[in-house]
Amino acid sequence: MTAGLFHAEHAWLGNRVASGVLIEVRDGRFAAVTADAAAPAGATLLPGLVLPGLANAHSHAFHRALRGRTHGARGSFWTWRELMYDVAGKLDPDTYFALARAVYAEMALAGITCVGEFHYLHHAPGGTPYAEPNAMGDALIAAAAEAGIRITLLDTVYLSSGVDGAPLEGVQRRFGDGDVHGWAERVDALKADGHARIGAAIHSVRAVPATALANLPRPAGPLHVHLSEQRAENEQCRAVHGCTPTELLHRHGLLGAGTTAVHATHLTDGDIAALSGTGVCFCPTTERDLADGIGPARRLADAGAALSLGSDSQAVIDLFEEARGLEMDERLATERRGHFTPAELLAAAANHATLGWTDAGAIAVGNRADLVAVSLGTVRTAGVDPAGAVFAATAADVTHVVVDGRPVVTGGRHTGFDVAAALRDAITEVLP
Repeated sequence: MTAGLFHAEHAWLGNRVASGVLIEVRDGRFAAVTADAAAPAGATLLPGLVLPGLANAHSHAFHRALRGRTHGARGSFWTWRELMYDVAGKLDPDTYFALARAVYAEMALAGITCVGEFHYLHHAPGGTPYAEPNAMGDALIAAAAEAGIRITLLDTVYLSSGVDGAPLEGVQRRFGDGDVHGWAERVDALKADGHARIGAAIHSVRAVPATALANLPRPAGPLHVHLSEQRAENEQCRAVHGCTPTELLHRHGLLGAGTTAVHATHLTDGDIAALSGTGVCFCPTTERDLADGIGPARRLADAGAALSLGSDSQAVIDLFEEARGLEMDERLATERRGHFTPAELLAAAANHATLGWTDAGAIAVGNRADLVAVSLGTVRTAGVDPAGAVFAATAADVTHVVVDGRPVVTGGRHTGFDVAAALRDAITEVLP
């Protein structure tokens, strides 16, 4: 079992930065955390600012292949989606494993110790199940293990191509299980190792008809759902159901504790009130990249929604950038500064509870021993007050990452393999 001593020059404890923090790890958990302590012989020194492990609450791993390839024309979310479908049509369990392994290792380099994979690419081309029906999900779980991070596999129900219940077509057939019972039966067969948990997801009200929502088995783990990402989704939902997507989910008892709404960009006042007690995951770099809009983050937080952050389409994998984006986008929308404190932004970036890991996300006795060291000596962070590093640091400033007490990144390099080479090879296999 993992054990050891770490000494942090500075560490984020609760809502403050402490100095000279001695951290004892036993069996992969924090056994003691002591501030203003000298570094004993044999302790691993962690220079700069040490943070709890970051949680990427919303990921589509295979979208990483699209980075830098979708900007040749103006387009929209819907034209971008066609390019995404092209990649989805080419993957198989082996190529998806290789790509996800490299993407999750890129996340580790960025200080991410747990990922929520919103997984809907289930079947072979044409929708035929693989001999092992969960071959694609198993590939993702194995990929996270090799990359050295934890995963919550949010297995996604995807049954229709529109709010009106139109059938799946083209590549979408790979996503569907026929009905909610077929989906639930397949999910029940998923096996989770110690680094993995199984959750569920409703792709969106576009992809799960209201009749299916009414019969959806409520999973034991977390439930996530894409919500009001584009105005067109709201318009279609009103045309078919006479209500917003939030109202539709509320009618079927799918909001509240244990549920996380992803994006939640285009909301009414009533939607915001209905999301009280529901988690909300913002993905600012993707929402900007796809020109989706700016969601009401501060109003949702004030209404009682616990915020989290995700890299979504992998346009960028950098939770410091996502955290800053939460604040900066709010400034653009309101023309005012100062909506979130550094502590609030870091809490969103380290929100493991939304993925079902309630024993992670803080450097505290009893929690999983996840540590992320951020250099305070780079050209981006030199001279920065440690308490304000969230507004200056990037993923490139991460030097050390420990997951469950095990070193995964040391000196800015992954301990397992060459991540850049793995990304290059995996993406070239899919998009030569």
